[in-house]
Amino acid sequence: MRPVPGVRRISLLRQWVRFTGSADYWESNYSHGGNSGDGSYGELAQGKADFLNAFVRDHSIASVVELGCGDGNQLSLADYPRYAGLDVSPSAIAMCKERFAEDPTKSFFRYDTDCYADRGGWFSADLALSLDVVYHLIEDNVFESYMRHLFAAGKRYVVLYSTNTTLPGTAPHVRHRRFSPWVDAECQQWRLMAAAPGPGVGPGRADFFVYERAAPGPVPDRLLASPLRITVIDTQRTGCSQGGYRAGRRYWADGSRFLCRKCERRT
Repeated sequence: MRPVPGVRRISLLRQWVRFTGSADYWESNYSHGGNSGDGSYGELAQGKADFLNAFVRDHSIASVVELGCGDGNQLSLADYPRYAGLDVSPSAIAMCKERFAEDPTKSFFRYDTDCYADRGGWFSADLALSLDVVYHLIEDNVFESYMRHLFAAGKRYVVLYSTNTTLPGTAPHVRHRRFSPWVDAECQQWRLMAAAPGPGVGPGRADFFVYERAAPGPVPDRLLASPLRITVIDTQRTGCSQGGYRAGRRYWADGSRFLCRKCERRT
């Protein structure tokens, strides 16, 4: 049977009227018996688990922190040595605490972007995860705070499982956006190591985006024979004609150079 014209539009309008914010939406969802959604169950969940478990094993990951752990069903498929899960929903945290009560390798904490300041790195881990979260961050200020916290939490790697495009006509708790330009502009000490297709299908499919933190020091041999570029922001000032603007040290395939971030001139 074909849907009645306008029914979906009316349904979306009603959802928008009731929508008061992304954090409120998810707390209401979990407190009323909802779950983390289809992406955390079935074949999609298994596909994510296969990718992440292999990544953790192949890269000798000792610790994982996840910003947006949800109800814990995705986590039940994970094989992580040590794990900390954060979520905006107290009800979701309660579900995870109960589900993994006998597992001493897993810890859970309430996450609030306005009350989060981890200057001591207590929530830092080898790998920081964001799974099916970015396209649920409706508010721009929440998105920016979340992304800063996510990349600050990753000691070696950050893996995002998300869409990376804009798509119209979604529910009020969904906002597909291009996050990679933000990372390129705001997280210059990170590089995109790999992008891999996710287990889903269709225009709203989420994919894996793996970022690696660039380490300061001599240029690794493998990079000297590679077009890859690593950026490490430091405070050294160059003899730039623009007044010695703060420079970013960049490792190029032909060796280590300084590039002025103001005039884009190699020095």
